[in-house]
Amino acid sequence: MTKANVIQLGLFLFVLGGLGYGVFLLAGLEGSKAGIASESVIIFLLIVWISSYFYRVVTGNMTFMEQRKRYNDEYKLITDRELQDKFDSMSNEQKSDLIKELEKDNNDNGATL
Repeated sequence: MTKANVIQLGLFLFVLGGLGYGVFLLAGLEGSKAGIASESVIIFLLIVWISSYFYRVVTGNMTFMEQRKRYNDEYKLITDRELQDKFDSMSNEQKSDLIKELEKDNNDNGATL
């Protein structure tokens, strides 16, 4: 969250508190009770909002983690596609040489295809 976002959030909460105060005054509450009711609503909303962060942390659905997962998935698709296109553009002789080289490397490392 940037500094500008923090300022915007603070202004939003300030305006929300003022609107809530006005609504509670119109609903018939006197000044101090309308202020307390308005504060209570804002505090309740903040607790719900913070709780949603805790929930996302526990379940692993934080925004950054989701972005990272999507990026890794998309990167894998793109690289697989590019490798396949490059392999398809090779001549049969080049493909055969590449496969032999990979088999040799795998045998040298003790792995199998």
